[in-house]
Amino acid sequence: MQETVGKVVLDYQFYPGEDLYCDGDVEDRLLELVKNHRPEEFPAIIEEENNWPVLYHLSPLRANIVNWLPMKPGSKVLEIGSGCGAITGALAKNGNQVTCVDLSKKRSLINAYRNKERDNICIMVGNFQDIEPALDTDYDYILLIGVFEYAMAYIGGENPYTEFLNIVKKHLKADGKIVIAIENRLGMKYFAGCREDHLGDYFSGLEDYPAGGVVRTFSRPGLEQICKACGISEYSFYYPYPDYKFMTTLYSDRRLPRVGELTNNLRNFDRDRLLLFDETKAFDSVIREETFPLFSNSYLLLIGKEEEVVYSKFSNDRAEEYILRTDMLQKAENEYEIRKCPLGEKSGAHMDSIAESEALLKARFAGSDLEICPCRREGEELVFPYLEGATLEELLDETLQKGKKEAFCNLLKTYAGLAAYHKEDAVTDYDFIFSNIICPTQGNWKLIDYEWTYSEAVSPEDIIRRALFCYFLGSGRKEKMQKLNLDITMVCAMLHAGEWNEDEMRAKEEAFQNRVTKSHRSMSQMRDSIHMEVLPLTDAVLNYQDGQAKERVQIYFDQGSGFSEENSFFVMPKEAEKDSEEKSIAFSLPEGCRSFRVDPAMESCVVTIKEIYAGDENGEVPIGNKPGHNGCKAGEKTYVFAHEDPNFTFVVPEKKNPKQIRMVYEIAKVPHKMAEDMCNRKKRLW
Repeated sequence: MQETVGKVVLDYQFYPGEDLYCDGDVEDRLLELVKNHRPEEFPAIIEEENNWPVLYHLSPLRANIVNWLPMKPGSKVLEIGSGCGAITGALAKNGNQVTCVDLSKKRSLINAYRNKERDNICIMVGNFQDIEPALDTDYDYILLIGVFEYAMAYIGGENPYTEFLNIVKKHLKADGKIVIAIENRLGMKYFAGCREDHLGDYFSGLEDYPAGGVVRTFSRPGLEQICKACGISEYSFYYPYPDYKFMTTLYSDRRLPRVGELTNNLRNFDRDRLLLFDETKAFDSVIREETFPLFSNSYLLLIGKEEEVVYSKFSNDRAEEYILRTDMLQKAENEYEIRKCPLGEKSGAHMDSIAESEALLKARFAGSDLEICPCRREGEELVFPYLEGATLEELLDETLQKGKKEAFCNLLKTYAGLAAYHKEDAVTDYDFIFSNIICPTQGNWKLIDYEWTYSEAVSPEDIIRRALFCYFLGSGRKEKMQKLNLDITMVCAMLHAGEWNEDEMRAKEEAFQNRVTKSHRSMSQMRDSIHMEVLPLTDAVLNYQDGQAKERVQIYFDQGSGFSEENSFFVMPKEAEKDSEEKSIAFSLPEGCRSFRVDPAMESCVVTIKEIYAGDENGEVPIGNKPGHNGCKAGEKTYVFAHEDPNFTFVVPEKKNPKQIRMVYEIAKVPHKMAEDMCNRKKRLW
């Protein structure tokens, strides 16, 4: 009834004897990988495999969604729907006792092999409803990560989600917490053209799942209604961005995103998507309207007492020695602090470097109008005060939005003066960008993040140009600046920052990012390599129209004055029969029509006319006369056209005035040279 993989226990007493859910061969491949490789090797494997399932199941970034939780060492944790163990290892750290529940034996084996060195994990395999009565009732944390939406499949009944949550509640300690991560049915990405995560179609969640099924995601009001129905009043919402699967930033109602922050939106790894509008601009709009919580792509619903953490930013899409997390904590009412935490065994030296940078930068900017945000060590962590005020980036955005050219230029001039202050000193904050500078209404500007400080002199021109490059990556800023009769070249000249070269700046930025990631491929690079298409709306419409145009058949009719464009129309062909290569067209002819012309394509092609019928209310009969054509006859009913205007001409049968014509045919589009060779060969045979 039990099996051990390393130190992990798998409990099969509730296993039905077969996996009722499976993703196919990919699970066999995952099992092979985790059996033969250590977790620290997974990033390299992900890059080698270069496909979505391996990235999704093995990426260490999946654990970001729980790594911010301040679990006390030795907490008792229940993970429902643990799958392949993407977050199980993170839950098991600090000596936590982790019980997993999953329906799939194969997935549970994958989980066990990847965590085989841990002696604090037990995986119970089987249906949750069968296992649930045997579960303890004193868990500190119960986690439903990408699971709650399937409650209809697990539970059934009229109110499966309410029933599921009520069942889960019974197993929670009095002061315990339930963590639910789930997509927002009304997430911005779905409006913008991403497919629904579970069904893979467009807009089904927005339309409230008209086709039915057993998966449901919810809006924030929908989740709140479920909490209310369960008698839950103590809960808080967090907003994982871009979504909960590969979260890089976690917001909350106490620290919502600011205008210009949500720029990392093209994160489609699993399916192609449309791009119906600029998500960054749309996010900025709802942020200004204070409605962002309704449009967050995902939710993390924390049931229980609110956590100190109000904001968390993960910087672990980097080389191992640079990975860290930045948290904003609420220590008391209106009292906050910032903490930087190392996330890897090798990142201690980087934390030391950040601490040393404070003193170096204070010395460089002594006597200037820039203050360096102080930091102190607490064990492995760095603690910073939370500074109130808008960032320089926010102030620049505001002046652009309001069309205040002079204020915009003055802010940039002040910044440039600080960038050049004591420029001969052998210390430079390479990340001296606008979003890292707080500008309070009174007093000096303050540098809040100096992670990338080097003991070398970098010219202020380079620093200024990089800050401008990073700033103008933001959506719409160049256009707004143009309305003030400014461009980047003019700004560089105004700030004495040298010549602007976009390609050169992009190459320098790539070099810096490569310095940060080293041989590691970032998530944005992984997206490009997996190569799921992002198709803008205009391209989609044009491609559709082009496709339609290429498929259309043009019909001309002659009522006594010959064929003309004015006397023509288009029809779309249909499949004549299912699983057949044949196509058919049907169209009506006007009164008095003497002949008609069929243009089957607008490119070189080979056409075989199977049948052509004339019909009226009394039925249809074959048209007996052979068509005129401007191609090369290659068989009894087959014609080759080595040009872009192929056509057939038919005479309307005498004493007939058919209302309907139906033509059944086969067509193959061929390259012009091939069609030409076919015609020439036929002529030689003649």
